[in-house]
Amino acid sequence: MAANMWVLLLLVAVASASPEASVHKFHGDKVFRVTPHNEEQVEVLHYLANNMQVDFWRPDSVDQVKTETTVDFRVEADKCSEVESLLQLSALDYKVLIDNLQAVLDGQFDSHIRATGHQYEKYNNWETIEAWIKNIAKENPDLVSLSQIGTTYEGRSMHLLKLGKPGVNKKAIFMDCGFHAREWISPAFCQWFVREAVRTYGKETIMTQILDNLDFYVLPVLNIDGYVYTWTKSRMWRKTRSLNPGSSCIGTDPNRNFNAKWCTLGASKRPCDETYCGSAPESEKETKALADFIRQNLSTIRAYLTVHSYSQLLLYPYSYSYEVAKNNVELNRLAKETVKELATLHGTEYTYGPGASTIYPAAGGSDDWAYDEGIKYSFTFELRDTGRYGFALPESQIKPTCEETLIAVKHIAMYVLEHLY
Repeated sequence: MAANMWVLLLLVAVASASPEASVHKFHGDKVFRVTPHNEEQVEVLHYLANNMQVDFWRPDSVDQVKTETTVDFRVEADKCSEVESLLQLSALDYKVLIDNLQAVLDGQFDSHIRATGHQYEKYNNWETIEAWIKNIAKENPDLVSLSQIGTTYEGRSMHLLKLGKPGVNKKAIFMDCGFHAREWISPAFCQWFVREAVRTYGKETIMTQILDNLDFYVLPVLNIDGYVYTWTKSRMWRKTRSLNPGSSCIGTDPNRNFNAKWCTLGASKRPCDETYCGSAPESEKETKALADFIRQNLSTIRAYLTVHSYSQLLLYPYSYSYEVAKNNVELNRLAKETVKELATLHGTEYTYGPGASTIYPAAGGSDDWAYDEGIKYSFTFELRDTGRYGFALPESQIKPTCEETLIAVKHIAMYVLEHLY
């Protein structure tokens, strides 16, 4: 009996010492790009989605696929040859963007020697980001303050950084990152932005002018539980990690969970879908915390920026319908100028326009919600790239991506400062 007990304890110790055993791997998974040219070909993609657990990367779901749309999707290794045969039979134009997803994910970390502690040109796990958040506030008390706006479903603290020189009646810009868990480049940008703010304040004219006259609220990661899950269990996880009563499927898409024509277009009522809108608007603790904070600070917040990936897009309302925003001409002009500025550094080309007509309709997004709450300048960034790596953008691209995005954010901030309302 005692011997059996020792064996059992040894097995438990081995299991707990090797977390890799439970991490989902993507060996042999492929990412395909197709462009359907007619309704029959669109139907083929619907058939695939309904029968083969296809993971849509762009657009977010098969419901948003229409003719002449570029569609990127991931297929599990054991289904790849079947999918390829079907694409060929249907005469669908396709190419394989990623031949072995696991190899690309392994290559994301340019150096496998991971120095301990936070680094701006590496992807950091949540534990490291949280320590960094507390540290940067502590080290820069004259410019940065830290608050908590809520907790996640799994009980993690949602930290918010406020950047700016203390002043009276200052207006603010709110920026969040990390809505969708697998979009790692997004939180990397929020960290980069905060670093550049504290590093260049007082030395660089534009940043100094912005922070003297505006406050910046930065939420480094909204969907913390999902982000943790991408590091510990499955790199391609997208949604939150909340339980859905009556379903074995986990999570809600936080960017379909806002009260902006909630669950009408481009969102799903099925908990197993990646674009599941949740049981009600703001059903997720994370989206409710964000919405509550913005509602409480509507008198000061003048712009809302939400950072996603990928596709190299700068979008503004509306995504929930094809109607144009009241200040559509102004938003269009500002977006055009912003992407032009962004391109000056590395030549990266962005597309811009209203969400619905530029990519696809999607209701319940935070940008539309913020705009309808009265925040006149509301933008969604979709960072690099256009699909070569997709959600597996290598660390070598963190620096150039963040540098050019910083130029764009500063351009918008200066415009807001000059057009305060």
